Amino acid sequence: MELTAVLTRAEEGGYVALNPEMGTTTQGETVEEAIANLQEATELYLSESPISAPGYPLATTFSVPAHA
Repeated sequence: MELTAVLTRAEEGGYVALNPEMGTTTQGETVEEAIANLQEATELYLSESPISAPGYPLATTFSVPAHA
């Protein structure tokens, strides 16, 4: 099953990783560690709550005005 990983930099350092299809979230010091931790967390979640193939989220960007 192929799933999505969304990574953002954490304020305290490292990265926060989110899988939007399952709602699992974790973190890691590097991108690779964050993805590995997310894979493990998602596998554990799926072992407890099996699902059929999920739909894929739509990822896009948008802009907001900058406030000076």
